Amino acid sequence: MQHVLHDFINEHKAILQTEMDKKLQHLDIPATLKEAMLYSLQAGGKRLRPVLLIASYKMYQQDTLPVMNSAIALEMIHTYSLIHDDLPAMDDDDYRRGKLTNHKAFDEATAILAGDALLTYSFELIANDSHILDTHKVELIKELSNASGPEGMVGGQFLDLDAENKQVSIHELENIHHLKTGRLLTFAIKAGALIGQATPSEINHLEQFAYYLGLIFQIQDDILDVIGDAERMGKPVGSDSELQKSTYPNLLGLDGAKEFKQTYIKKAKAALDKANGLGTMLEYIVDYISQRDH
Repeated sequence: MQHVLHDFINEHKAILQTEMDKKLQHLDIPATLKEAMLYSLQAGGKRLRPVLLIASYKMYQQDTLPVMNSAIALEMIHTYSLIHDDLPAMDDDDYRRGKLTNHKAFDEATAILAGDALLTYSFELIANDSHILDTHKVELIKELSNASGPEGMVGGQFLDLDAENKQVSIHELENIHHLKTGRLLTFAIKAGALIGQATPSEINHLEQFAYYLGLIFQIQDDILDVIGDAERMGKPVGSDSELQKSTYPNLLGLDGAKEFKQTYIKKAKAALDKANGLGTMLEYIVDYISQRDH
C-alpha cells in the first residue's frame, strides 16, 4: 500500500503548499519579512505533521476543509521551530532541506522575526477558522499552545541542548524526544480526531499511538544521523556525534537502536488497533516513518 500512501502524501502536500502561500500572500506585512516566512515554508520537507492531522481526520470524515487551517497552523509552528533551531545560538546549521538556512539566506534578526511571525500567526488562523466549532477552536488553541510551549516542544528543545556533552538515560532520552518531537505529532493526531468527531475512547487510544509514533520518528532520525545519505537528507550527517548528543545509537549501539525501534512499532500498532485504525493511512505512515531514508 506504499503507493497509496505516496499518492496521499503528495496530494495533500501540494494542497497545503498552495493554501499556505495564499495565506501569507494576503498579509499586509513588510516584503522582506514575508519573503523570509515563505522561504522556509516553501523549502519542502515531509509535511508529516499536517499530513498526520489530515490522515487522522479522514478516519472519521472526508471533506478536508474543516482541518486545513489547523494543518497549516501546525506546519507553521514546526517551520518556526526549525528556523530557530538552525540559529548560531542553537544548532548553528548552514543548510536545511538542501537550502541555506533562513539566517544564512537573510540574516539572524530577520530569521528570528520570521519564526516569531509564523508562530503567532498560526494561532490567528485557528481563531479565525469559520469551518470549525468555537468549542473546538478553544480546545485546539489550548492543545497546540501546550504542545509547542514550555511543557512541550520548547521544553524538549531546552532539555536537548542541556543534554549535549552529557550522558542521559534511555528514560530521559525518551522524555526529551516526547516533548521536542512527539508532542506536536500527538497534537496532529488528536486534532484530526477531535475535528472529525471521534469518541473520547478513540482519541485516548490515538494519543497512545502518537506517543510511540513520535519515538519511532526520533529513533529513525538518530539512526539516519549515523548511516544516512547527506545528499538525500539535505543536511550533513554526524552532527549529533559532533555535538556529543545523547542519541539512541550512542546509548544502545546501532543494532540496539534498531531493536528499540521495532518495539515501538509493535506498541504503536497495538494502540492503533484499539482505535480501529489498522488498515488506515495512519498504519501506513508508521511504516513510512520507520523506514524513511531522509
